[in-house]
Amino acid sequence: MNLTVGISVSKEKLKKPPLELHYLGDRVLRKATKRVAKVDDGIRELAHKMLQTMYSEDGIGLAAPQVGVHKQILVVDTDPEEAANQPLVMINPKIIRHSKEMACGQEGCLSIPNVFLDVIRPAAIEVRFKDENGRPQKIQADDLLARVIQHEMDHLNGVMFVDRVENAIALAQELQKGGFSANDVKKVA
Repeated sequence: MNLTVGISVSKEKLKKPPLELHYLGDRVLRKATKRVAKVDDGIRELAHKMLQTMYSEDGIGLAAPQVGVHKQILVVDTDPEEAANQPLVMINPKIIRHSKEMACGQEGCLSIPNVFLDVIRPAAIEVRFKDENGRPQKIQADDLLARVIQHEMDHLNGVMFVDRVENAIALAQELQKGGFSANDVKKVA
């Protein structure tokens, strides 16, 4: 993976993150996003603020709809404790290939705090996207990185990870414990 990162952001936690998170039940999370026509300074600034917000909230991924922006942008850093690990900014991401092998793993979401449940997803993916400089990129991802990218890409289509949980009893219990309503889950096929 040869990615040059043009966005430099401190991984420190800010007392007041620059962007406000939206939570399960908010309609803004259920709207499909629009492709980014041009990668410019405004898009780079949004990505920078998304990274600051993600780090401040102890996240490893964040999609634009989670901060009320309906654009196809997501940010990922699966190792936020490691300063040398560069975050990934993905604009207009598209999965072009995924493995037949499926993997079950626990997921959480900044938009559904303190709720963690198992989700089954393809174990490996290949994704085409533009970076923060508007250059076309393609990466292959597996394990945690593949899971996080798929989770965040779901947000771009108005889908949340709880929509993919198969264990209805665990789902209801976790949502209730977190103070969320099962009525806000929209099952996906």
